Amino acid sequence: MSPSVFQDIVPVGELSSFQAMKELASFPMVNPVFVCVISYTATCEIPQITFAGANPLLLRFTSPADAEFLYYGHCKCIDKVPVTPDGKPTPAIITRAALRLSGIPFFVVEAGSKIKPSIPHISFNLPPGNNIRSGIGLNIGDVKKAYEYGVILGSQLARTNSTVIIGESIPGGTTTALGILTALGIDAKNKTSSSMPQNPHDLKNQIVLEGMKNANISFGGLQGDPLKAVSILGDPMVPSVAGIVNGILRLTSSNAHVILAGGTQMASVLAVLKSMDCPLERICIGTTAYVAEDRSSNLAKLVKTISADIRIYKSDPHLAYSSYPGLQAFARGYVKEGVGAGGASIAAMLKSGGQINGDILLREVEQEYYALSSK
Repeated sequence: MSPSVFQDIVPVGELSSFQAMKELASFPMVNPVFVCVISYTATCEIPQITFAGANPLLLRFTSPADAEFLYYGHCKCIDKVPVTPDGKPTPAIITRAALRLSGIPFFVVEAGSKIKPSIPHISFNLPPGNNIRSGIGLNIGDVKKAYEYGVILGSQLARTNSTVIIGESIPGGTTTALGILTALGIDAKNKTSSSMPQNPHDLKNQIVLEGMKNANISFGGLQGDPLKAVSILGDPMVPSVAGIVNGILRLTSSNAHVILAGGTQMASVLAVLKSMDCPLERICIGTTAYVAEDRSSNLAKLVKTISADIRIYKSDPHLAYSSYPGLQAFARGYVKEGVGAGGASIAAMLKSGGQINGDILLREVEQEYYALSSK
């Protein structure tokens, strides 16, 4: 199949477009599966750190509501789908549309969510993360448990699925990602993304500095101990996803591939995997154009600092052309990504052999949005 059929998937960074797309087109999409890991960090409760909730009291419901929306098209733990303070919808609306169009199966892993979703799900039985300002993001025992459970799940996925697309939902996750990257010696300052047009870099940098000071560590001080870096400045999602990926890629009897569906948070997962000497040959990052083209961050440079061999692809779901202002807002710097929206869109386009493109995805997203507004 010619790579040119995937017109709304574009490689990011210093890549040969033809070679990169040829590699992406070779991803085995016979029986892909989408996994969404939902979690929580009290870091999100810091004022002005995230837009992932209509108000601070609802932040604890964001991740479980995202998960419920994927299944039902509506939420059970709250009356409405997760929205920004001014009403812009969750990126789960893109993910649900992509999964429905492509028929890709999915399930949810609950890894430290504050509220449990009212759906069938796999639970890692983890507590929510703390505010990393304290220098204690998680108990080290819980970090190890998250990772070990992830390895077990990943090894099973590798036996049954050709490609595993992994997304996440965790408010405040770009700040904890910055903390992990900083502890591992990755210069992520002013490179991480945000759910807001005005990226609060100064606030995020200050939070990480406070956490490092309280934990008595310095930049790069935990390069050789990634799980400790997560325990000090991270959240439960990162070790859970890192474990799942390692379980998939280390199963020698499998050729399963991984699409890390997201942006900054998935860069921190990559950094943890790289520090653990995990093989990265069958892994890429899939995100939305809204993250990849965000001028207030730099995902391409961030990932290149971690590994020059990791491919990044962006999908364009054409929301800029929507008739709904709430969807147009994604292209204006609001929300941008989450719940695996970019990676799920890429997987849908690949599985369809190019029959699903940005225009078709937009129509499906608008139908979902209309159904929500009619309720």
